[in-house]
Amino acid sequence: MEILDRFRLDGKVAIVPGGGGAIGSALAKMLSSAGACVAVVDRSAELVEETVRIICERGANALRVPGDMTAEADAERVIAQTIETFGHVDIIVNAIGGGAGKVLFDAQEYPRKEWDWIYELNVRATLLPTQAAVRAMIARGQGGRVINISSVRGLLGINAGYSAYVAAKGAINSLTRQWATEWAKHGITVNAISPTFVDTPQVAMLLGDPAFKASVVSRIPIGRVGQPEDLFGAVLFFASDASSFVTGQILGIDGGLTATQ
Repeated sequence: MEILDRFRLDGKVAIVPGGGGAIGSALAKMLSSAGACVAVVDRSAELVEETVRIICERGANALRVPGDMTAEADAERVIAQTIETFGHVDIIVNAIGGGAGKVLFDAQEYPRKEWDWIYELNVRATLLPTQAAVRAMIARGQGGRVINISSVRGLLGINAGYSAYVAAKGAINSLTRQWATEWAKHGITVNAISPTFVDTPQVAMLLGDPAFKASVVSRIPIGRVGQPEDLFGAVLFFASDASSFVTGQILGIDGGLTATQ
């Protein structure tokens, strides 16, 4: 086998919860370009449709699967629909999350409602589709790949009211290690990427503040915030046979930010 062939995903089926968002959509398109059939999942049917349209126009196979991944029945349904269409599931890339900049409160005053919302969005929406996908992988007996999207905030605190978010991303890091430990016997690897700010509409308001953006960039040795394509190499590596001996890892994609802390 040629070295670069190990990074190809031909014959693989990937499911991307959050595939209608800026990062999820970009990752879904990248996975399809590497040869995978992709099931694109999001609450927004319109955003899912747009991502699937672009993938199909490029000559690849994609499935539109609207659904709420904080609802167990929806998580089960999207996996079932993916298997009905493509036959199996090999890869899940959990691209649902965020919300940190919308609910910032002092730690001693953090409201329960907003705390629960951040956990629903970042932890429950990762847990439910992953459980359903992994049950299908185990039943098939051909292994699989689970890729979570964490954040540098799962490792680093910040004096800006992010208690719920850092706790949620810390939970994603711990689940990544725990799942890797439990599912290795089934040939399923579990890894995570841990980006710093990625320039997407979700953080446009924060990065639109010149002082805030300058403060962020000043702490990143490479001297810029991330772009969705900066995540491609790591996600492709973790999704492919090239990473068959790698599991339980959280890879920082942060321009060197965590190296300075």
